[in-house]
Amino acid sequence: MVEEKFYSDRERLVQALAHDCACELQKGIKERGQASFLVSGGSTPEPVYRELSKRPLPWPQITVGLVDERWVDRTESGSNQAFIENCLLQNCAAEAPFLGMKTPHATAAEGEADCERAYGELPKPFDVCVLGMGSDGHTASLFPHADGLAAALGPKSQKLCSAITAVQSEVTGSHTERMTLTLAAILQARDIKLLITGDEKLKVYREALLGSDELEMPVRSILKQGLKPVTVYWAP
Repeated sequence: MVEEKFYSDRERLVQALAHDCACELQKGIKERGQASFLVSGGSTPEPVYRELSKRPLPWPQITVGLVDERWVDRTESGSNQAFIENCLLQNCAAEAPFLGMKTPHATAAEGEADCERAYGELPKPFDVCVLGMGSDGHTASLFPHADGLAAALGPKSQKLCSAITAVQSEVTGSHTERMTLTLAAILQARDIKLLITGDEKLKVYREALLGSDELEMPVRSILKQGLKPVTVYWAP
């Protein structure tokens, strides 16, 4: 259930993905009067968000939420909330309601219940979920062999949010304590989009498709589930 949309350059990818996200969000508003847009951090989706922010959508009816978050305050380096505020919640999209994941609690585990309650109030089904993928095969903050990963990937889980402690690596950096949407939450999205760029990420993606160990490469849990279609966007 994986559809590939590959482009010759990143500008074409940006325009296509921004257009597709906008169409799905408008569809949700037309059907239910509101929509939910779940977004990932990182440099790869940034130009997509900047393009979307300029589009005259009915943003007050679109709630933007995070796919995952480092357990840092929004004033600190690495905050996905600050990133989304700076690149998406600008221009036309400045009027969009926003739901972050970081709570005042000292640890992600302590903040999990509050995060769960907050995300439980988002309009469902989620309309669009934009995911990325790391060179280690992680997506959201579902990191290989992380503490809490097996529970977050549980096929029968009823939870939307899960505290995760990643194994520190070059990919995670020093921020190993995270909050993430669970696999069950991601699969509540009507439209799941996986965005990758460059030859290295394409190689990792191909490897993920070939294997089956989800704890080794958690992105497999998205690519190999048979419940919801996934669209993969790639450009060199």
